[in-house]
Amino acid sequence: MRIVVHGQQTFGKAVLERLLERGENIVAICTAPDKEGKPLDPLKQLALEKGLPVHQPASWKTPESLELMQSFEADICIMAYVLLLVPESVLDAPRLGSFQYHPSLLPMHRGPSSINWPIAMGATRTGLTIFWPNAGLDEGPILMQKECDIGPDDTLGDVYFNKLFPMGVDAMIESLDLVKAGTAPKQAQNLDEGSYESWFGKAQVEIDWSKSAQDIYNTIRAANPQPGAWSTVDGVSVQIYDARKTESVNGEAGTVAEVSDAGILVSAGDDGGILISRVRPAGEGKISAAEYAASNGLETGVKLGT
Repeated sequence: MRIVVHGQQTFGKAVLERLLERGENIVAICTAPDKEGKPLDPLKQLALEKGLPVHQPASWKTPESLELMQSFEADICIMAYVLLLVPESVLDAPRLGSFQYHPSLLPMHRGPSSINWPIAMGATRTGLTIFWPNAGLDEGPILMQKECDIGPDDTLGDVYFNKLFPMGVDAMIESLDLVKAGTAPKQAQNLDEGSYESWFGKAQVEIDWSKSAQDIYNTIRAANPQPGAWSTVDGVSVQIYDARKTESVNGEAGTVAEVSDAGILVSAGDDGGILISRVRPAGEGKISAAEYAASNGLETGVKLGT
């Protein structure tokens, strides 16, 4: 079977590694264009090491890109971590079409930040979907799904790297086997029972200290390591990373209740609080919250977010 691998970053590399270990016939690698001043994408680097042809169209919405995909005479295209929009004509060019990885249980959490949002919303379960992409955004028929838990203290990094990443690589290989056997499902999504969320970006991760400690903690977890939850101290922004939820903290919401070697304890909008243990001041690297408090003269009674 002639296979095109379309993807990028470490997930795309991991999928390619597994395919090569199995001796699959990889006829082309497609990945995003290089970024000036940035290291080579891991998928591209591995492909070059293995002598595989690499193609990097700036857009797939051109006649030339369609002709490129058609020229591979592929049986299937495996889409491992693809961020560029790909037209349906290109997706359908391989004989058996294309299947794609998405890190949520579709039709829930369609969109670009599908790992962040369930954590931010306090969900205890999530998962991944392998689906047949079409013209809609994450709306194509489902091939396979796998579930995993979201622990009460899991961060974005925990859920992706420890759960969705390894499960996803396995699921891509299992899906290929189903395609080869001619038994790969195409189960239509019920979009009325799903959800779409846009980017979980800077505006979404500014901490509202009037919310409950649990809601604030969920936002911090969902934004760690990217994009990094944040608040302000004397009008200057600081990103908040490692933290934990605490009970029975006195004080107005957003007020520093205590500064210690353990970190900065801030009152939330209920009776709880957030003990911040690691931060990133604007323009600097990550440091302990205790170090930040000492270097900035942060004391009990200071109000964050004003």
